[in-house]
Amino acid sequence: FAVYDDFAPYSFEKDGKLVGVDIDLGHMIAKFLGVEARFYKTGAGENIDADLRNNVIKGPLIGGQVSNVMLHVPYNRELACRNEQVVMNGQYFNEKVAIAYSKAKYPDGGPTPAYFRFDKVGVENDSISDFYLTGIRGGMLVPNMVRYKSTLDAMDALKKGEVAAVMGPLGQLEYGLDDSTTVHSPPLPGLGLGVWTLGVAVRHNWRPLSYSVDDAIRAGIEDGTIKNIFAKYGLSYTPPEW
Repeated sequence: FAVYDDFAPYSFEKDGKLVGVDIDLGHMIAKFLGVEARFYKTGAGENIDADLRNNVIKGPLIGGQVSNVMLHVPYNRELACRNEQVVMNGQYFNEKVAIAYSKAKYPDGGPTPAYFRFDKVGVENDSISDFYLTGIRGGMLVPNMVRYKSTLDAMDALKKGEVAAVMGPLGQLEYGLDDSTTVHSPPLPGLGLGVWTLGVAVRHNWRPLSYSVDDAIRAGIEDGTIKNIFAKYGLSYTPPEW
């Protein structure tokens, strides 16, 4: 399985061991297939097309390998059409953009982007949230935006009081919460991609494998195993809509 490196709560190292939602999911799939799960950590490329090329289609230019299955791949019809050498299925959850915030700062409920005209908000650099907030009213919010290397770094800043809120993927926000913070999903007018489905990618000539992986994931959704995996890391679970 190809998994993203340093991508908590989905795939990351803890106490010298690779853990996370996607790691547990990989073990679940392998058990269903009667094989041993092995994982290949990969860095994120400039876009998902590059990730598919480097991990599923032909491998990176230097070192690395082609993996049998890549986890945490957004399921998108246009993406699939651009990458005909990849089979995309095995959808296992829906992700969405949300806002985590300080309970003390907003005792009456969570903020919407309009609040960030006055309050500081953290975002992961070059993320959907970064682009969305930057584009509001000709950059009106940019002076109060603080960019971080990752969403979890932004969440650390929120808990330290350096920002009042953080905008990013719900799963990463939930993983970074503590007793002083919470999260909500307000309407985000103008956001073209606020909800997306995550699944797996398999090379086209291994299509039978993709069907077996899809069967494993569907079984895991139906018997509650995948929901329990998400709960283990403190995450809410929204199953895909088939």
